[in-house]
Amino acid sequence: MQSSARRRQHVPTPGLPASRLGSTQQEDGTRNSRFHLDLWFYFTLQNWLLDFGRPIVMLLLPLDWFPLNKPSAGDYFHMAYNIITPLLLLKLIDRSPKTLPNSVIYVSIITFVMGASIHLVGDSVNHRLIFSGYQLHLSVRDNPIMQNLQPSSLVDSFELLYYYDEYVGHSMWYIPFFLILFIYFTGCFTNSRKESSMPLSAWTLLLPSSLYYWYLVTEGQIFIIFIFTFFAMLAIILNKKRKGLYLDSNGLFLLFSFSTALLLIAAWIIWLWNDKVLRKKYPGVIYIPEPWAYYTLHINSFH
Repeated sequence: MQSSARRRQHVPTPGLPASRLGSTQQEDGTRNSRFHLDLWFYFTLQNWLLDFGRPIVMLLLPLDWFPLNKPSAGDYFHMAYNIITPLLLLKLIDRSPKTLPNSVIYVSIITFVMGASIHLVGDSVNHRLIFSGYQLHLSVRDNPIMQNLQPSSLVDSFELLYYYDEYVGHSMWYIPFFLILFIYFTGCFTNSRKESSMPLSAWTLLLPSSLYYWYLVTEGQIFIIFIFTFFAMLAIILNKKRKGLYLDSNGLFLLFSFSTALLLIAAWIIWLWNDKVLRKKYPGVIYIPEPWAYYTLHINSFH
């Protein structure tokens, strides 16, 4: 009777993965803490190719191949990103013993896809305007090509597009993105100090991963979301340390990637601290210029 009762206690709930049977499961850190090289490699590769690489591809390929009234190569890259990234995020969550209810994960992924899709449209139009003389280091209304629009009320429409792209789209895109990374991070702990180290493969991916987070924060203007996630990660580390748990290789990889990205962001701010033009474009308390604004101001205009 007792043995059968024990067996019944370990029967998984139908329809739910074993890794999602509650937030307290495997709290003692006895799970397999091997480095998820496959996921982190695919994650870093597709981030560089499909996110960072898409505007570069659009600028490098001949304009005749992709007319301005049709989707560009960068747009197809963005579409692929909007499909592949949610799948990788779900795979990441599946490998973590700590997660939120399935409904929260599904809503997060849906919100992510919707925000990234809003950004796809706004970014597509925005990069086409560059070919018409639009300057990213200036506000929408201060751009010379906008001042010549007739009727002048069209500028309001472009400002609305900019608002959807930079504020609505980015918020709906990046808040779920970092939420899922944080949920995954909360499960990256082990009770063995020997397992609290990174393999060579993790160190190899560290710099590309950190550079991408630097780009994500600076170009996406999401420093508050990023720093809030980073401080939440530090709080989790302190809480787990009191329980005798240590970060495993995956947790260390995320923590070091965020830490290095933070140093790169600080260096970027210091380098451009006295840039008067960019200061005018980003007048707020948090001064973090966008890389593409720097490109149109100092590189594209130079050529």
